[in-house]
Amino acid sequence: MTAPKGRKDKADASRVRILDAAAALFRERGFAAVSLRAIAAAAGMQAGSVYYHFESKEQIVVEVLNLGIAAVHRAVAESVAALPTSAAAAEVIGTGIRSHFRALFQFSAYTSANVRIYGQVPAAVRAANLPVRRGYEALWDGILDRAAAAGAVRPAVDRRAFRLMLIGSINATLEWFDPDRGDVADLAGRYAAILLHGLLQPGEDAAWAS
Repeated sequence: MTAPKGRKDKADASRVRILDAAAALFRERGFAAVSLRAIAAAAGMQAGSVYYHFESKEQIVVEVLNLGIAAVHRAVAESVAALPTSAAAAEVIGTGIRSHFRALFQFSAYTSANVRIYGQVPAAVRAANLPVRRGYEALWDGILDRAAAAGAVRPAVDRRAFRLMLIGSINATLEWFDPDRGDVADLAGRYAAILLHGLLQPGEDAAWAS
């Protein structure tokens, strides 16, 4: 039976409060130091009320991890899909990079929690989060594969390594970049320029390549 709209809206709002509180606490304290009681207190409710929505802390953290990745995935997918089919590979990849940055800091409680605690959570939690994580990786694999098929990527480039570097290096900015003291769009543009065009002048990498 479907819950009456008013009750369902209230339940949904309470669920969001729990998740928002949990994401902020995980970001600040890590996984092990956060209890269900602390999450309930931060959400402004009794500990027993949390069990109405979630069976365990592990279930909460899976959803926090999933939501952080899903927000970035949606932003990148929508921005890339909005480009014309004639868009050059640099524009497509650059748009994806900028969208990842914007979503990363727009949903910073969830994305920061994801970056901080992923290595701390139990194996079962990582396994439950894996499909969402793999889905985002597959989005970038598709973007890079299309660029390669169009002849825009140097054949020697390991696209999987590039994707790992791209996602990892952008996510790491959560640890040191303060959006109140700098411009996220400017940082995204600088990262895009480096990732797409490299560091060295043409010909400077000849000794390494040999």
